Amino acid sequence: MKEGIHPKYHDNVTVHCACGETFITRSTLPQLKLEICSKCHPFFTGKQKFIDSAGRVERFQRKYAGRTKKAN
Repeated sequence: MKEGIHPKYHDNVTVHCACGETFITRSTLPQLKLEICSKCHPFFTGKQKFIDSAGRVERFQRKYAGRTKKAN
């Protein structure tokens, strides 16, 4: 490897989340601050909202039901 082109790798980096959670990892950055982590993300906490995509498709079909394709 070439000397002087690779960033310094830190073995004990403390990660701080906005929710107050902290954990240790490895990184090229000396310190990490996160807005969201697995302790507070809705997917991991079970508070995820599911979007009704079927209702959106039906609304789109009703909106454009009367339109026809123009011939070139």
